[in-house]
Amino acid sequence: MKKKSCLLILIAMIGSLSSCKQTSNENKVETTPDSEVTIFGDYATSEYNQRKEGYDFVTVSVTQLNDSMATIAVRSRADKKNPTCRFDALGKLIGKDTVLVRKDGESIYFTLHADTLNVSASNPYSLNYYCSGGASLDQDYIRLKAPLDRALLDPRTYAQVLNDKNISFNIDVTGDTLTITPYGLSKINEPVKQDITGYTVTNAEIGDLNTDGYPEVLIYLTSDGSGSYGKLIGYSVNNGKSMSQICMPELTDNKDASKGYMGHDEMAIVETTLCRRFPVYKDGDPNAKPTGGIRQLQYKLKDGEACRKLVIDKIVEY
Repeated sequence: MKKKSCLLILIAMIGSLSSCKQTSNENKVETTPDSEVTIFGDYATSEYNQRKEGYDFVTVSVTQLNDSMATIAVRSRADKKNPTCRFDALGKLIGKDTVLVRKDGESIYFTLHADTLNVSASNPYSLNYYCSGGASLDQDYIRLKAPLDRALLDPRTYAQVLNDKNISFNIDVTGDTLTITPYGLSKINEPVKQDITGYTVTNAEIGDLNTDGYPEVLIYLTSDGSGSYGKLIGYSVNNGKSMSQICMPELTDNKDASKGYMGHDEMAIVETTLCRRFPVYKDGDPNAKPTGGIRQLQYKLKDGEACRKLVIDKIVEY
């Protein structure tokens, strides 16, 4: 099989990136006016109306990240039983009514019709993977007018489990705290915590960047606000025994790499390389309209005196 370049995979990633029960009037979910045209907001299955009677339900929160991206968070009731559905992803906005997510090789669409959010996928059976007990993400979700009752939901805003052979990482975010818990290391499996105030976790990946037979785990973050500046938190496994944090120099340390940079980063592991790409801004460009093309940085993991470092290996512009 031919190896795919960072450029081709990231272009594909960006290009892709991307039954309601009748209720009585007293239990009816309050919805937004018909004039609402954007997809951003909170949605819930019709069972949310009977939450006081103990009914299970599933919610979807669509949050704008910047002009082209949004985060999707699917949660189900967690106060009375183990949650049945959970899904976290970063998606590409398609107009004002659709978010396209690429997850585990599938295209998943979150599409708004009036006040109802529908979920569909290129492979419908893939939507069962994120739920238990025969449930599926393929349901109708009604927009909520009143604030979502988050006290009934899993308090984590992000959760992911990544595996590589006998080593795994449990990644979750509660409030402003990111927790990374390793499993399968021969000596130290203690969780590590990071304060991520002002940032949102958008994705996490695992890969062997230095080809030593042991994995690295990378967590991608985006700053809150219109700039959407990228940040990375990573850990590298030391001979299967413990893990140490990876250092990543500030982009401003490299003049060629940082010239015209104003955020909107996207990152992905491609084979043994971390690829980072972002639009380039010329003087006077507004935040929403960069005109300097795209810059792609390719990082390699190298051993350093104090820590392993992600070092820029190649800069590509197009």
